[in-house]
Amino acid sequence: MGKNYVDIENDRGETLRYRKHVNGRGLIAHGAKVHPTAVVELGAYVEPGAQIAAGAHVGRGVWVEADAVIGPNVDIAPHAYVGSGAAIGAGSKIGVRTHVGSGARVAVGSLIGDDITIADGDSIATDKRGLHLAA
Repeated sequence: MGKNYVDIENDRGETLRYRKHVNGRGLIAHGAKVHPTAVVELGAYVEPGAQIAAGAHVGRGVWVEADAVIGPNVDIAPHAYVGSGAAIGAGSKIGVRTHVGSGARVAVGSLIGDDITIADGDSIATDKRGLHLAA
């Protein structure tokens, strides 16, 4: 039986310990909270302080920065990025290679397409078809 954790040195020379999530084998940093029913796929990273709620799905290669909050039943497609302190509302879908900036807010039930960039601190809301709603 192999190790259930990996130690990785960050840019500041600090060593962070990541455990492999039971659903999907993605790497979860010490201090992050991931619900047992969430799926964090292999190759995904969840940084310290991040929270991932029940039923969420984090695809391969996704990076969830520190203190980000991923709501229930959110689906994040492969290779997306969720910035520090960002919040993604329940039932939202985030597309492939989409970049959600630091402190950005995605409203409940929003559909964000592939290769979209949401700037730091922005708030966005869409309907179920991905059409932007008035702020």
